[in-house]
Amino acid sequence: MANVLEFIKDSYTEMSQKVTWPTWSQLQSSAIVVLVASIIIALLIFAMDKASSNVLELFYNIGS
Repeated sequence: MANVLEFIKDSYTEMSQKVTWPTWSQLQSSAIVVLVASIIIALLIFAMDKASSNVLELFYNIGS
């Protein structure tokens, strides 16, 4: 049990004194980068899905 308490104390010390936390403006700019990247990836996946759907639809319509 003493090891668990020591771990919690050490974790608190590290999180409160040794970690360099980002500023609010750094956090906002990182969030914007993640948002833009997520939108771009979603649009790419949407385009690939539509393209493959159209190709398969064309393939199955020709075969009928």
